[in-house]
Amino acid sequence: MASVLSEDARAALVAELRALLGDRATSNPTQLEHHSHGESWHAPGTPDAVVFPVSTEEVSAIVRIAGRYGAPMVPFGIGSSLEGHVNAIHGGVSIDLSRMNRVLRVSVEDLDCHVEAGVTHRQLNKALANTGVSFWVDPGADATIGGMAATRASGTTAVRYGTMREVVLGLTVVLAGGGVIHTGGRARKSSSGYDLTRLFVGSEGTLGVITEATLRLYGLPDAVSAAVCQFDTMEGAVESVITIMQLGVPVARIELLDEAQIDAVNRYSRLAYPLKPTIFFEFHGTSAAAVAEHAQTAQEITADHGGSGFQWAATTEERTRLWQARHHAFYAAVALRPGAKPWTTDVCVPISRLADCILETRRDVQASRLVAPLMGHVGDGNFHLVFVIDPENPEELAAAREVNSRLIRLAQAMGGTCTGEHGVGIGKMDYLAEEHGAALDVMRAIKRALDPHNLMNPGKMFAPES
Repeated sequence: MASVLSEDARAALVAELRALLGDRATSNPTQLEHHSHGESWHAPGTPDAVVFPVSTEEVSAIVRIAGRYGAPMVPFGIGSSLEGHVNAIHGGVSIDLSRMNRVLRVSVEDLDCHVEAGVTHRQLNKALANTGVSFWVDPGADATIGGMAATRASGTTAVRYGTMREVVLGLTVVLAGGGVIHTGGRARKSSSGYDLTRLFVGSEGTLGVITEATLRLYGLPDAVSAAVCQFDTMEGAVESVITIMQLGVPVARIELLDEAQIDAVNRYSRLAYPLKPTIFFEFHGTSAAAVAEHAQTAQEITADHGGSGFQWAATTEERTRLWQARHHAFYAAVALRPGAKPWTTDVCVPISRLADCILETRRDVQASRLVAPLMGHVGDGNFHLVFVIDPENPEELAAAREVNSRLIRLAQAMGGTCTGEHGVGIGKMDYLAEEHGAALDVMRAIKRALDPHNLMNPGKMFAPES
């Protein structure tokens, strides 16, 4: 889509932003193109300007300037989003927060920290090295804390340590008029006022720009062990996951990859796992004996469901290699078809319906003849498909769209959600009415109240008016 700004307004906007920020405000074509998209399949949207603030005060000033020109504002972290969140589909200002990357405070005693939004989760854990604590939300990509909060991200460790919904204690947010608010606090519980922190976590930049966050930390486990196990059938693999979770075995990570994804991982990471449905496990505990006991229980359960080849990754180097292979699974899937593009989707269902949802989806994918590896954080009922398609092939696009739609509606019919962790963005907007019903009108009312001119990341999550 074209920018909503006229040429004269665009020129005046850029000039005023440059007067504020100098060379940290740009309309360089290379920068505009870089900030026009994330890693999704959605059509890019080019901003009129890109700015690189270094403080909340500068973000506030940028928002006030953009508001005077009626310019849309799109927060940008590192561009790893998968549903078009950062695409400036109406032009305007892309607010790149990557230079706001300071760790402002760490309290080991209170198990919390305060960071700027541009800090990535790997940068944060590097800063926490040798403190005995860690930030455990790990979405795979080295995403920024602000982007993770905005999309309510999670990842491989959510089954034990929770998602951004659980670990964000408070936020600093610049609102549509340029005002700054601080939500939440460091107390572990409060019954004071509306929970505005939870309102902005998952708001995808549609209500304001997150500039700082207070986060919950966790101590490092005394003992860690990891393992890989293959299954003859997907049914056996999923039933193992369900049994492990129902029995309360305290796994830290439990990841499922189907045969197509294992093939991709083998090729990309130069491994040699059997081409079977495979579960990656990780166990955390207070002692080696406790971890060994949990792992032994998991091994016995998997054996009861046809699991075999239980291989341990005992050393730190082996565990790192195993989880690097899992984190690279997205890029491994894309590499299956050189020149093709990824269309990534995810759903989340109650764990009791996980087997039904996965098996029906796999049958649908096989019938479509699409290349679509499956992987998932199955300990909490969340799984992903990566359609690896030729974007110039209308038949492939149509087939992927149909499979994606059927998957989402299947998940919703099972009491699940259209997105477990990728967010709504552009791609999942059409499914919110079915999922939320009349509550969607409440969301629209909140949007109108906080952003009456619809300038904060417009065109994402839902249309302001039905």
